[in-house]
Amino acid sequence: MKMFMTLLFLTFLNAHMGHLTAQITDMTDSKNKNFSCDIETGECKAGEEGQVEEITLEQKFKVKLIYYTDPICSACWAIEPQLRRFKLEYGAYFDIEYKMGGLLPGWEGFADRANGISKPSDVAHHWDEVGQATGMSIDGDVWLEDPLDSSYPPSIAFKAAQKQGEQLALDFLRKIREQVFLEKKNITKEEFLVEAMSACGGDTVRFLKDYHDPSMRQSFLEEVKQGRDFGVRGFPTFIFIGENGKGFKISGMTSYENYIRMLERTMGNEASPGELKYEELDLLEKYHFLSTREIAVVLSQSDEATHSRLEKLLKEGKLAKEKQKYGDFWRIIPIED
Repeated sequence: MKMFMTLLFLTFLNAHMGHLTAQITDMTDSKNKNFSCDIETGECKAGEEGQVEEITLEQKFKVKLIYYTDPICSACWAIEPQLRRFKLEYGAYFDIEYKMGGLLPGWEGFADRANGISKPSDVAHHWDEVGQATGMSIDGDVWLEDPLDSSYPPSIAFKAAQKQGEQLALDFLRKIREQVFLEKKNITKEEFLVEAMSACGGDTVRFLKDYHDPSMRQSFLEEVKQGRDFGVRGFPTFIFIGENGKGFKISGMTSYENYIRMLERTMGNEASPGELKYEELDLLEKYHFLSTREIAVVLSQSDEATHSRLEKLLKEGKLAKEKQKYGDFWRIIPIED
């Protein structure tokens, strides 16, 4: 019986060997043919040998923009309208990187002679002046009621927030600035930093772990040192770096046109602004909480015209207004289901 089964198997194998060999030959031949798939019909079939063509692809280089700032820098808060517009209109031409510069290590030995500041109470009047002059309200009374002893804790907190993503970190930076400039909260205190992280939707447990990690402080100090090496001596400072590694540095508040000019000089050619198809509600939908000044600058409108349009939306029940010491801030009223 065993012998019979062996003979049966060999007979079957011989019967199919020719067919199997033919299949293998066909497959081998097919590998030597040039198949191509037509983009219009989707049909793939053998054709002529592929042609080699030389092409040139335009690789779009983006300028690297390093922004040295500090959570308690009043001038950095004041340029928020211009920076927001710049990123919206010209963001396609650059990648921006936020760096902390270490404005106030502590009060011992600190003096800002240009602004007459040598102790916390001196800052109060300076902040009020900046807020009133620029339309980005600042309440300097925090320096009289609960003065900050350093800008290092909120700077390190920003570095910790970056561990959860760049956009979350930027939302967090905005929130702690609102806390200190508008709400008179001492953002060196952990409770307010946690409050800000929670408001931004971040993981507060992870945030505290990263915030207290010694490596986070070291990372911040290295950033400060790098800034000094770049010649950063004040804030805000923008460093535009081109394809050849060379660029331009702007320190302090400047005109919006100057940002564009420095970008174009770094690129070596003109930059065309992107079209902004926003109205007041669109901006507030995107950014949630903005000053009249911020909305006016982004929309290229006067403060008066912008305020009038916002007041109309307020009367229609679409907006809520938050009066600040030197101007109004706005937010959308959520529509209830």
